[in-house]
Amino acid sequence: MAGVGNVFLSDDGFGVEVAQRLLVRGGLPEGAEVADIGIRGVHLAYQLLDGYDGLVLVDAVPRGGPPGTIYRLEHDLNASRDGTEPGAALDGHGMDPATVLALLAELAAANGVARPVRRVLVVGCQPAVLDEGMGLSEPVAAAVEPALHAVDELVGLLLGSTVRRAAQNASEGVPS
Repeated sequence: MAGVGNVFLSDDGFGVEVAQRLLVRGGLPEGAEVADIGIRGVHLAYQLLDGYDGLVLVDAVPRGGPPGTIYRLEHDLNASRDGTEPGAALDGHGMDPATVLALLAELAAANGVARPVRRVLVVGCQPAVLDEGMGLSEPVAAAVEPALHAVDELVGLLLGSTVRRAAQNASEGVPS
């Protein structure tokens, strides 16, 4: 699980807050990691090159709903980024998750890695305020607890599919 966002832009710090709460709370199943990525998207892309069955990204996601609305999304790893040329200049402090995943695809191709992450799920929250400032708005702060539950469910889903895939491979004599 990676919490992303800029804590100096109010509700953009949502993913960081969720990651911090998970780190304090603990309790994720064995095999799951929590990372407070913040604005270090390039770092996340390089870390993902190590290979992961799944990734849950948590971020502020403007989608037009009421502030504090939690969205569960799946990132299409096969989708092209229209209008973004490979190797386009990156702003290390302003990388949204889609840009990070596009960079990951480029890094993987350059390093001969087929697919470093099999599945990417997103827990997003509709922000109320993205202006300069510290702290989450009231509706987004209230969405942190429901986001923790969503992360727990999605991590369980990813780990469950990993366990099922390993069992299926074992039954078919395929190394996992």
